[in-house]
Amino acid sequence: MDSVNLSQPELYINRELSLLQFNRRVQAQARDEKMPLLERLKFLCIASTNLDEFFEIRVSGLKQKIASGSVQADADNLSPAEVMSRISTQAHQLVDEQYKVLNETLIPQLATENIHFLRRTQWNEQQEAWLKDFFSHDLLPVLSPLGLDPAHPFPKILNKSLNFIVSLEGKDAFGRSNGIAIVQAPRSLPRLIRLPEEFSEGPHNFVFLSSIIHAHVSELFSGMDVTGCYQFRLTRNSDLFVDDEEIDDLLHAVEGELLSRRYGDGVRLEVADNCSKKMADFLLGQFGLDSDDLYQVNGPVNLNRLLALYELIDRPDLKFPPFTPTRPKGIASDQNIFEAIRYGDILLHHPFDSFLPVVDFIRQAASDPGVLAIKQTLYRTGPDSAIVSALVDAARSGKEVTVVIELRARFDEEANIRLASRLQDAGAHVVYGVVGYKTHAKMLLVTRRESKKLRHYVHLGTGNYHARTARLYTDYGLLTCDSTLGRDVHKVFQLLTSLGKGKALAKMLHAPFTLQKKIIEMIDHEAENARAGKPARIIVKCNALIETGAIQALYKASQAGVKIDLIIRGVCCLRPGVPGVSENIRVCSIVGRFLEHTRVFYFHNEGDYKLYLSSADWMGRNFFQRVEVAFPIEDKKLRQRILKHGLENYLSDNTEAWALQADGEYKWRHPVGRQHPHSAQGHLLAGT
Repeated sequence: MDSVNLSQPELYINRELSLLQFNRRVQAQARDEKMPLLERLKFLCIASTNLDEFFEIRVSGLKQKIASGSVQADADNLSPAEVMSRISTQAHQLVDEQYKVLNETLIPQLATENIHFLRRTQWNEQQEAWLKDFFSHDLLPVLSPLGLDPAHPFPKILNKSLNFIVSLEGKDAFGRSNGIAIVQAPRSLPRLIRLPEEFSEGPHNFVFLSSIIHAHVSELFSGMDVTGCYQFRLTRNSDLFVDDEEIDDLLHAVEGELLSRRYGDGVRLEVADNCSKKMADFLLGQFGLDSDDLYQVNGPVNLNRLLALYELIDRPDLKFPPFTPTRPKGIASDQNIFEAIRYGDILLHHPFDSFLPVVDFIRQAASDPGVLAIKQTLYRTGPDSAIVSALVDAARSGKEVTVVIELRARFDEEANIRLASRLQDAGAHVVYGVVGYKTHAKMLLVTRRESKKLRHYVHLGTGNYHARTARLYTDYGLLTCDSTLGRDVHKVFQLLTSLGKGKALAKMLHAPFTLQKKIIEMIDHEAENARAGKPARIIVKCNALIETGAIQALYKASQAGVKIDLIIRGVCCLRPGVPGVSENIRVCSIVGRFLEHTRVFYFHNEGDYKLYLSSADWMGRNFFQRVEVAFPIEDKKLRQRILKHGLENYLSDNTEAWALQADGEYKWRHPVGRQHPHSAQGHLLAGT
């Protein structure tokens, strides 16, 4: 068995195509009749947003490789051009399905709930009059139609903005008759306009902003005939490029790149499905795209803007029932959290457990006279963060506050630059990690004087210090005053803020130094046990499995007889169920109400099992290009809780789980025979 060549391309699934498969699973939630109607619409919008980012980052990177003549392939041995061709086919299928679900399923079902999108042909006289007034007073003053001629070249189109290309006949006041104009929809106005209830049948009648512009576009071109008006939307390359070897100031380098992101190279063009070929070809030519980059859609080109409907409609019966996260016993809001942590390690499983204890921990540290120093990593925090406010208060009160801010947290760069300025103004020490390595670890270290000694209190997590996403993502957090972990965290902060050789950590694993190596060692140890006839088991739960070294180690362990379960939410390049290679490996993906974000690594270890939580997925970038940590859970009750609720519970899911097949496709699991339906997230919610 070991003689099998584990480098053969057939054993690997392409990363980009696997990511499209994940988006297909998200999109499938929009068709799930068991799900509340507005939640289904929300999933459709999330799928659309995911696809936007896929083009902005992944497709743009492929296009750059193709343009440079690169033929370098990943483990699957597909060239960039081959991958691009397959992406085009699958992405077009996904987009066609999005609009089919919207038009044939969701819009009719919303109508049965008296939620309507009124087309121009459906407006009555009162509605037409009101919309004409809206156009005259709210739209017309901020519209700037641009006729194209030698003095008015094709305008720069903002990334993902709503625009219209208009064909005209006749001559304008200057005798010009070029025949094409561009109208850019104002970003300041919502894309859904609610009609007043007094002349609508119910409170939930909406008109697309694009429909209003279509209906009145002729008023922008007095004396000329509008022969066509078609909405379009351009997606641009939005990946930041910062040359790590050339920069002197990371902050200024990132700020400079942010200015160019809005106008990166075009990667996709969406147009209305009734747009003429002549007009579509004209637009493709303007953006340097070809026919494979064209997506003609039957509906609004900015589909993700429908997400606004979720907040506009107060219909609890069409949404998930609300829930209140629990607060673990012993850490009430008025209790001294340092005493609670000294009593024993505290494990939080968000969103089922409240995120407030983490906020309370930082707030109490900020106001506690015994606290001397606070150190924290921040990747994403969200606006008006209570955690940031507590750090500001701590710095202003004279405590030593050090914050490692990752400026290159994708699509949060601008927010993090503002955050850095706010903390610096308060007197905090702000650093940006290590050039060339993103700081992705989630760590908080509080140093407190107690009697005549100093004690470290630590929070370590799998997710960001972000109160909003803590209600939407599943994540683990550990509060502890374990002295060894405290010293380990202190050493990692020294690596991030100072210079010098890294010091060995006693308990934690950290990238880019030991994480991948130690994981492979633990996989290999399970394989050795299996060969010796001992029980051997591996369970991994993370967001992505891509790194070839880890995949090959898992293949070898499977060949040795190790039973392996992988719960991989998104991209998985490992191919399970291949005879002689991976028949002992099962892979599933959970797509449910909450975004699965926990990273848990379990190794049986001859019964004395090892269990780590981590900020890292099993990807090359996490192992070698980021600062990441994995930390052990040693308390027996907490380990058992994670094993039972965070792993075995998910492996039993037969309503929200998708099983990866050897051919790279996923099958939605459903109860069979007398099986009872089991939702892992639903089970955890029932315990709140």
